[in-house]
Amino acid sequence: MKSPTETLTSLGDWLAHCERLHPKNIDMGLERVHRVAQLLALQFAGPVITVAGTNGKGSTCAMLEACLLQAGYRTGVYTSPHLVHFEERCRVHGETVKPQDLLPHFARVEAARLQAGEVSLTYFEFTTLAILSLLASSTSDVTILEVGLGGRLDAVNVIDADCAVITSIDLDHMEFLGHDRETIGFEKAGIMRAGRPVVVSDPVPPQSVIDHARALGADLWQFGTDFNFSGDKQQWGWAGRGRRYSGLAYPALRGANQLVNASGVLAALDALRERIPVTAQAVRNGLAMVELPGRFQMVPGQPNLVLDVAHNPHAVAALSENLDAMGFYPTTHAVFGAMADKDVAPMLARIAPLVDRWYFCDLPTPRAASAEQLKVAWQTGNIRKDVSASTHPDPQAALQAAVSAADPADRIVVFGSFFTVGGVLKDGIPRLGAPHLSS
Repeated sequence: MKSPTETLTSLGDWLAHCERLHPKNIDMGLERVHRVAQLLALQFAGPVITVAGTNGKGSTCAMLEACLLQAGYRTGVYTSPHLVHFEERCRVHGETVKPQDLLPHFARVEAARLQAGEVSLTYFEFTTLAILSLLASSTSDVTILEVGLGGRLDAVNVIDADCAVITSIDLDHMEFLGHDRETIGFEKAGIMRAGRPVVVSDPVPPQSVIDHARALGADLWQFGTDFNFSGDKQQWGWAGRGRRYSGLAYPALRGANQLVNASGVLAALDALRERIPVTAQAVRNGLAMVELPGRFQMVPGQPNLVLDVAHNPHAVAALSENLDAMGFYPTTHAVFGAMADKDVAPMLARIAPLVDRWYFCDLPTPRAASAEQLKVAWQTGNIRKDVSASTHPDPQAALQAAVSAADPADRIVVFGSFFTVGGVLKDGIPRLGAPHLSS
């Protein structure tokens, strides 16, 4: 008779198995993950960089990867969540891993889980361990790990990183991390290690982050003290403890906030320069070539289309500033879907002055707010008489409605949850006068 896991022959089978193991989506704590990780004996050949923060984590990981690839290093990267396909969460040497390459590592985690006494792992914990197992076996020169939620109790934190990066910190996931920046900052600071560099790229970090670094004896690299940037409309420069860059082109990732992220990247590379030296040319090329779908991503064609996974007030504020800087559009159409636990009122209020037509959508997860709930939240705070709103069963239907209503000179913004942006990328984007774009 076959064991249950012998019937798990595809990535989809394994992911379904992971969803059944634990009653909760999120269960904060490292004790269960540690027990399984110890049996996996995860060892990384080169230095590990861990990235935590509320916003800017994905961009920071992508820029680190791009610069290190340009320097000739073999990179391993773990990010989450994904936009369309699960395997997007893992890249080796710049390439997304194939689903079948993950299967033996899911089997390894399952064997270790059973050996540890049938430890109950959440979906995120199990899949994180599987990807860590793959990355450890890939003998990369450097590994970049994005923290999923918080830091101190996140599954990624079972790895003792050689360098930690903490990006901007704001209010999100408050039911798990705390209801103010100081408490949330302490959770993010949990990825620090004594005697090892920690780069804090938030220009105004919570005091709890700085205090924890000093109490722990980490090598603190603080924005504005240990590194900084300056720039004009054409170029920018960076200065750290021992290096300077001048005349840099702006990062290929759009948005004013990306200079803050790029500054943290250069600080991390500077902090690790004795182990993984990176030339100035590799930095220039990496920042010029970096790509990351769904971060103020502009899709060519008419009407203008912007995709952004902004799903908390801080990120939506940055998106609004970037949209404002684009110039005038006769009408801006917004497709929006979000999780039920998000503080949508300030998000909608911040971007509302820029939006003329709303298309709220349902998302394919029970954790999501319904399109009708989002519309009610918008109506509660709406003070404009000249704005319309409609509801749609999924992001693709909402985008279809926006495309049908838009003139070529208009602008469409798709934002909110990864499920929202992923939902329009999944089957390709219906456009006016634009090439077909698929994931």
